[in-house]
Amino acid sequence: MQILHTVEELRRWSRSLRCTAESPIGLVPTMGALHNGHASLIRSAAQRCPGRVAVSIFVNPTQFGPNEDFARYPRTFAADCEIAERAGATVIFAPSVEEMYPPGASTFIDVEGLSERLDGKSRPGHFRGVATVVAKLFIAAEPDLAFFGQKDAAQVAVLRRMVTDLRLATNLVICPIVREPDGLALSSRNVYLSPEERRQALVLSSAIRRVEEAVAGGERVSSNLIEAARKIFAGEPQVRVDYVELVDWDTLLPVNSAVPGTLFAVAAWVGNTRLIDNTIIR
Repeated sequence: MQILHTVEELRRWSRSLRCTAESPIGLVPTMGALHNGHASLIRSAAQRCPGRVAVSIFVNPTQFGPNEDFARYPRTFAADCEIAERAGATVIFAPSVEEMYPPGASTFIDVEGLSERLDGKSRPGHFRGVATVVAKLFIAAEPDLAFFGQKDAAQVAVLRRMVTDLRLATNLVICPIVREPDGLALSSRNVYLSPEERRQALVLSSAIRRVEEAVAGGERVSSNLIEAARKIFAGEPQVRVDYVELVDWDTLLPVNSAVPGTLFAVAAWVGNTRLIDNTIIR
């Protein structure tokens, strides 16, 4: 497995493969601190793009707000490389901030409307940074397929719109949420949780499960599903709810009824850690 540090190296790798084989080139964008959720994305990429998978490891400063955790975000590069290689990565792309944002860089991508909803409402400017860095990665790697997790469902909606609007050639592949045995969605930020906060954090997946049960039982009214989830959150009063929403997954706008394909999403603060979770109505 190679480790590349410049856009030119990554582009050269991608273009050399494109000249020699028919199978697609895959990209798995990450910020490092890899866990089994990331490994599942890499394995999916390796199955569909054997021998042609790039994994980016870059803690992107432009998607963090001024009071967020950029400085303390976990950075575990050596362990990340081991996980990525075992899962089937062909190359690691690990650029510097200066490589991704040259001095004087002033070009950013705003997906208007979508970027101000759900996580974008709570984290102003976050999706501007996400869209910009992902566009840069797509330009550098020229992948046929890019793999993302459903846990970041609002991010997926923003990136789908960006790809459509800019007529990019990369297709997004969305992979299922990976959970701990007790239901907690895997997240690099889970390492911030104390043992008691780790227990409290289970309220997010419990709320999601309650909504899935209600839908399976025939409930479709949005306000009733939201109320059912909020009752679960009320059982952990120290957890601060950010949002509980049933939305159209394309627009991230609220809907009145749960129909197949709609997104039920929650976000909450557990201690000082903000966590998200969701389910797609089947």
